Amino acid sequence: MQFQLSNELIEKVEILVEDKNDKELKLLLNEYHYADIAEILDELDVEDSVYVIKLLDSGLTSDILMELDEDNREDILKHLSAKEIAEEVEELDTDDAADIIAELPENRQAEVISQIEDEEHRDEITELLTYDDDTAGSLMAKELVKVYETWTVAGCLRRIRGQAKEVKRVHSIYVVDKKEKLIGRLSLKDLIVAKSDQKISEISNSNVDYVNVNEDVEDVAKIMAKYDLEAIPVVNENQTLLGRITIDDIVDVLKEEAEKDYQLAAGITQDVEADDSVWELTKARLPWLVLGLFGGLGSVFIMKGFENVMQTVPSLFFYTPLIAAMAGNVGVQSSAIIVQGIANDNVKGSIGNRLLKEIGLSLINGLALAFLVILFGFIIKQDLTESIAIAVSMMSVIVVAALVGTFVPIILDKRGIDPAIATGPFITTSNDILGIYLFFVLSGLIIGF
Repeated sequence: MQFQLSNELIEKVEILVEDKNDKELKLLLNEYHYADIAEILDELDVEDSVYVIKLLDSGLTSDILMELDEDNREDILKHLSAKEIAEEVEELDTDDAADIIAELPENRQAEVISQIEDEEHRDEITELLTYDDDTAGSLMAKELVKVYETWTVAGCLRRIRGQAKEVKRVHSIYVVDKKEKLIGRLSLKDLIVAKSDQKISEISNSNVDYVNVNEDVEDVAKIMAKYDLEAIPVVNENQTLLGRITIDDIVDVLKEEAEKDYQLAAGITQDVEADDSVWELTKARLPWLVLGLFGGLGSVFIMKGFENVMQTVPSLFFYTPLIAAMAGNVGVQSSAIIVQGIANDNVKGSIGNRLLKEIGLSLINGLALAFLVILFGFIIKQDLTESIAIAVSMMSVIVVAALVGTFVPIILDKRGIDPAIATGPFITTSNDILGIYLFFVLSGLIIGF
């Protein structure tokens, strides 16, 4: 199995498609995993990709569609009829099928759903489409293995064989009562070693983790990570078993959240990719650049207000980039640690204790850096009073920047705002302005202006 496909392979596929050599093309692609084929299609133009999709069996192409880049998949689906899309989604688990259909325009969604021949599959997909995005219901699959507490082990084994055919991987067997309420779980090992006449209620475990269908997907991810679960059942308010969420869906959620947080930290306000249009990229980047511009202009006005200080002690001017850089770096470091802690649910205790801890840490770092600044001043034969003024001012700026970097993401999180926004230009710009102001005020006081 190859991790990265060669350009020669992609070129060979392009030639076979161009020559309409269907036999050789199918023989070639059938040697590769569907994820590899999706990677090949991402490199082809839309017409060639559609040709390959229509050539291969739907059992394979349905998995290929799920692995494609979202934009490429959208373009390919535009070239497929409602009947062709329906044939693809019938091969998928209900959660993946619902994801595919959800990407279509509303009028096409209805057309595709109406073309799905399996009535049960159609109804389950329709149900999944009713749940809000970012809820457990939008992630769950209806395929699972469930047994009733009143069944015997022998009867259970016969019945679950049919259920298991619809499930790609059996993580757990869920136990329900006659009202379909989730009451426990059953391990395959316990089922196999039990006596054939035993009741399921006698060998099942009532201690089962589950999530509500309206639970936020980030909370679901935290629960599955905390308890190291490969799958988790989903229930409604009445404890009725509705479906299950598997770890592969949670990995996708974590990946999307990480990408979103990374973009927010970099000052990008929308979900964009490198291949998006110039206009889309501009809309995503410009807001924070405007904030940075106003922040820079604010720094200019602050420096103009201390023009007399800089005229008397010109060396202070040359330290302003250092102060701005230290304030921004310390603020980003502090906020990044807090944001990571919030994401992992590791930020415990009161805000006051957290701020006190950050003060202690920043004082240690500030003292070390202040000593280096004084040492640098001694080396370049700078006036000792000026060096002390710069060192003390920088240490104060470091403490304040650390407090801002700690306080802001916590407050944002409590207000329901993504705290990742605090690790980028927001913190950097605010600390630049605040740091330069403190630098000139404290330096002026120490030097005597």
